Order: sequence, then C-alpha cells, then structure tokens
Amino acid sequence: MIEQQTLFVEIVRDGALFAECTSGLRLRKYQIDVARAIIESVIFERGLTFVVIFPRQSGKNELQAQIETYLLTVLSQLDTEMVKASPTWKPQTINAMRRLERVLARNLITRNRWVKESGYIYRFDSARIFFLSGGDTANVVGATANTLLECDEAQDISVSKWDKDFAPMAASTNATRVFWGTAWTSRTLLARELRAAKEAQGRDGIRRVFHIDASHVAKEVPAYGKFVAEQVQKLGMNHPLIQTQYYSKEIDAEGGMFPDYRQRLMKGYHSFQDAPSPGCVYAIAIDVAGEDEGRMTEDGSQTLANQGRDSTALTIFEVDLSTVSDPLIRAPVYKVVSRMVWTGKKHTTLYSVLRSLIDLWSPRYVVVDST
Repeated sequence: MIEQQTLFVEIVRDGALFAECTSGLRLRKYQIDVARAIIESVIFERGLTFVVIFPRQSGKNELQAQIETYLLTVLSQLDTEMVKASPTWKPQTINAMRRLERVLARNLITRNRWVKESGYIYRFDSARIFFLSGGDTANVVGATANTLLECDEAQDISVSKWDKDFAPMAASTNATRVFWGTAWTSRTLLARELRAAKEAQGRDGIRRVFHIDASHVAKEVPAYGKFVAEQVQKLGMNHPLIQTQYYSKEIDAEGGMFPDYRQRLMKGYHSFQDAPSPGCVYAIAIDVAGEDEGRMTEDGSQTLANQGRDSTALTIFEVDLSTVSDPLIRAPVYKVVSRMVWTGKKHTTLYSVLRSLIDLWSPRYVVVDST
C-alpha cells in the first residue's frame, strides 16, 4: 500500500497530471479540488463523508467517472468494492454506467482490460464497482462498499431508503462516503448530509463540503456563463430553477416555490364548477400516482397497504384567452374550476372515471404527468 500511496501523492499534486492519468481529459480546477479530497480519504482510509453540490451541466458526472476509473486502477490489486447509488435504474443508473464505460475505454491502462459482470458490476483486476438503483422498491440489501459509497443526485433519494439499505454498506470499514447532487429543498437527503458535513468541517477544519455554483463554472467556462446569463434574463434571478439548478441555493416549498407575491398571482375570484360553461376553453392536467390494492382491517373496512401513498390528482382549468391581447400580460389566464383527488385507486377503474370527465369537459388539451 505504501507504493500506491506514494504514486497517488505524486499524481494528485498536479491537477493536469491527474487528469492525464485517467483519460487524457484536463479537469477544471473546481473538479480537481473535489477529486483530490475524495481520493485522499479513500487511499489513506480516513472514512470522511463529503457533500458535492454542482450546478447542472457543470461536469459532475464526468468527474465521478474519472474518480471511479482512477480508484479502480490504483486499487486494482486489492479486494476493493465500491457502490454507487442513483435515484432510478433507468435512465440515471444506466447513464452513470455508460459514462464510466466511456472513461474506461479511453484510459490507456484500463482499455480492453475491464470487465462488466452481471449487468451492473465493473471489474478491473480485483477491484469492483457496483451500480445500484436507489428507488424505494429496489432490492439492494447485501452489497458491500469497503472502499467508497457514492450517492448520486442525493436530493432525489429518500432518507429512509438510504439509512436502511445503503448506509450500512460502508459500516465494516468506515468507507468514504460521497453525496453528489443539485440543491433543492432543506428536507432532502442531500440537505441533511450537507448540514452534518458542515458541522464536522467546523470541528476539525477538514474540508468536506464543495458547494459550487454557476459563477465558479463561468470563470473556467465562459460559454457556460453566457448560457446561464440568458436563462436568468428569461426567467429572472429569483426563479426557483435558477436559484437551485444553477446557483446551488436551497429553497423550501412554502417560501421558495410559493412566496407571497406568487401566491397573490394564483388567487382567483371565480367559482368552482361541476360542468363546463358554453363557449369556454378548458384544459385538464393529471398527475398520476401509484395504485394500492389495500387490505381489510379487523372491523371489515379497507385501508391502504401503503399509508404514505400519494394521490392521483386532476385539475380542470378554464383558459381565459382575453388577456393574450393585453400588452402587459400577453398570456392566457388559467382559472382552476375543479379539482379531484383519488388515493390508492386502481388504474383500471380510474381510467373510466377520467375518460368520462374528459368527455364531459371536452378540453382543448389533456396534460398527463408533465412538468
């Protein structure tokens, strides 16, 4: 291990040299800082927990693949097992595997020598990395991360899933853990780990938090800065997507997504309706939830098998087109005239209900599960 540690120190002291050792790609400075910290923790068995928050399209996934390839190479003669979790199998886990394959194929050391096993394990000599889905229903118990445990897009993996199924994987060796993601609300797994990492960082001074925003990226990639500036011009600096996806700031659903000024814009003075009015234009939006077969209770009533089940929601809008010609608005006004919610309803039954409502209202558009 001493020889490997010496090689590692020589490599990571020079960012360009580190990048060349992986795949010939020159990493950016903010990427190199992250790579150095994670790899040092792994090689020297420090067992640190890192939180890495990057804005969208700033090289987070490429950096992950570079680090993974490097560790597979340096630790190839050891019984090394790494685990990487993504919120879904398709497309996120599959995309992560494809990116690693691309780096492995470009690397002069690993090219033509790495092996894919069982469809989700990548091996280079004795070192392996396992790619797993972090979805709530994914069966992942049994894997071990004795070297590195990664959580990608940690803001989208549930806290309970992580704590129950993934966190124990690092226990036997106190393996290094990395939570990667993009800012969202203060209630996510990413936000929780961010708070914990900041506290630990404050106690011992060892950097664990890498909080990068669009301004950091723009210094090294001017084209990125130009793109973000155009988005800010279009949506406004206070738009939730600008704040979270590009400037890495958390928002809360109550305060960030729906501040007072936005709630005032949402307030209407029209009445709810049971049926359409002649001559009006309507649209229907449907958010589909999972069905639930339920179970019988002792008193003979039926309850949901999953008490946390979300609901299928339908919203009917009257589309007021008169405001399109208003020079200050130039857009339709959408008046919510009816709302319906079904929890645990079987989709086969719900389909006929939705069909009858669509027939009744004759909407211009029906939008299903779309942002």
